[in-house]
Amino acid sequence: MLTEIREKAQGVFSWAILLLICIPFVLWGIQNYMDDGKELPVASVGDRDFFQREVTKAVMDYSQNFAGSNISEEVIKTQALKKLINDEVLLQHVQNEGLIISDETARNFIKSLPYFQVDGKFDEKQYKTLLSSQNMSPALFIQKIKQSLEMEQFQRAVMDSGFASQYEVDSFFKIQNQQRDLQYLTVIPPKLTQQPSADEINAYYQQHQNAYQTPEQVALEYVELSVDELSKKVTATDEQVQAYYQEHKDEYASKERRKISHILFAVNANTTEEQALKKAQQAQEALKTKDFAAVAKELSDDKLSAEKGGDLGLFAVGVMEKDFEAAASALALNAVSAPVKSAFGYHLIKVTELVPAETKDFASVKADVTKAYQKAQAETQFYELGEKMAQLSYESNGSLTSVSQTLQLPIQKTGLLGKEATDGIFSEVKVRNAAFSEEVLNGTNSEPIEVGTGKLVVVRLLEHKPAATLPLKEVEAKVAASLLAEKSKQQAQTTANTIKQRLQAGENIDTVAAELKLPAQKLTGVTRNNDKLPIEITQAAFKAAKPVDGKPTVLVIDLPQGEQAVVSVTQVKPGVMTEEDKKQQALATQNIARAIGQSVFSAAMRNLEENADITINKEK
Repeated sequence: MLTEIREKAQGVFSWAILLLICIPFVLWGIQNYMDDGKELPVASVGDRDFFQREVTKAVMDYSQNFAGSNISEEVIKTQALKKLINDEVLLQHVQNEGLIISDETARNFIKSLPYFQVDGKFDEKQYKTLLSSQNMSPALFIQKIKQSLEMEQFQRAVMDSGFASQYEVDSFFKIQNQQRDLQYLTVIPPKLTQQPSADEINAYYQQHQNAYQTPEQVALEYVELSVDELSKKVTATDEQVQAYYQEHKDEYASKERRKISHILFAVNANTTEEQALKKAQQAQEALKTKDFAAVAKELSDDKLSAEKGGDLGLFAVGVMEKDFEAAASALALNAVSAPVKSAFGYHLIKVTELVPAETKDFASVKADVTKAYQKAQAETQFYELGEKMAQLSYESNGSLTSVSQTLQLPIQKTGLLGKEATDGIFSEVKVRNAAFSEEVLNGTNSEPIEVGTGKLVVVRLLEHKPAATLPLKEVEAKVAASLLAEKSKQQAQTTANTIKQRLQAGENIDTVAAELKLPAQKLTGVTRNNDKLPIEITQAAFKAAKPVDGKPTVLVIDLPQGEQAVVSVTQVKPGVMTEEDKKQQALATQNIARAIGQSVFSAAMRNLEENADITINKEK
């Protein structure tokens, strides 16, 4: 429960900031619509208009959150548009309120993002390359980041105002740790043998035609721009490959591997600096005839490493003090240093393993360097051609011929594929969503779709085969089976409801169960996270009202396979805070406060939306 509260309280805009970075071409097409005064906007917030192309893109991006779910396309479209509007409402509000994020804050945030880092450090080339792939200037990107941070600043200010009292924390644990006593029995649907009549089958078929349809299908043509394919066409001369090797020599070098051990003679309240140095010098002399590991175990004041013969593992620059690192770096294999002073005392250092750094010569890695050079050149072409691809597919949005001829990309085709297909390019959910989008079904090209890494696809509709109801003759057996299953379930429900009425009238569940030859289960102290019951029973039992005047609360629960569980909740015991809960009390207080803050923020957003100038074109 605490985890759930914590997850629900995460910043709603933190993912939006990363969305700007992770999804290439997210802003493509917007300017085209802004320049076209003839097209009506789908929606408007104040002076900000949203046109069909960017709404379609928002729907495609939003639908990624529900891949594989049964949520309808209409619901996803509605929610995506609502989010687009809500974000704009909030952005306009924070700008009107004068909330400001400095350029420096935005730049520092950008530098902290892993997308722009190489080996854990911000890389200017990586930064510019990714922005270029989105057709975005650094100035525009910083502006977008500032806007997102301003929106999050407002959200945090509201959410952080949430406050959880001790009473609310205690109440949370009373509910969270509540226990319930219950009894239940399960009614299994009977196996019916009498086949339904032709009239019954026909009536059921007419009422459930949506269940007996061929899936909606589309056949597509598409062009694909791929870094790998571009790489194959890059011609690399020996001079170019040699120059690339010199520029990226570090990538073909292995770092020095140096493992060290030490013996520490600490300076502390009982040992002066002179005494520690003298001990180190005496030990250094002893090492001429004794094993280093043995002396470390016997004399080192670093007891943790002493147990391992003084072993400190692989040597890493920047961890120890400079004098220590200088001495450790200068030693030959198996050599022991003179006493080295540090803030801890004096050390004797030994190098126990040493593998020198090595740079592979050009001849031995020429093939790999050639491939790397070709890929680097292809990536540059990829970003440039990607922009061209987006422009051409939009300008000639009724055909892929222009894209194909200009970029020299073959037009490929698919057969008829449904929404659940995973063949070829349909293995990518983004492509499936685009294929069945309103834009593509209306005959226009999709925007470039990023497929995996280093690949872009533009799809266009060749054939659309809507879902169609199958003739009754083809599905008669399935209809009959479904009808029998429903009848069987209805009988189980009738029996379960009769049992419920008898229990509510005061009959004992054991007596009723024995009469109907159904096994009854009795459980005491059931908790929310128990694993003895089907989750449907647990959830319903804890939602049920408390027993009143000693009368149990009785309910019927529909289980996944059609079984009906009749549950009698006989007692509810308030939860108590456990010792483990007490350890987590501070976290619980924080998360409950955050959940309260989230509720306040949601209310604030509703108020902003009610007062905003929002227009939605229903025809769109």
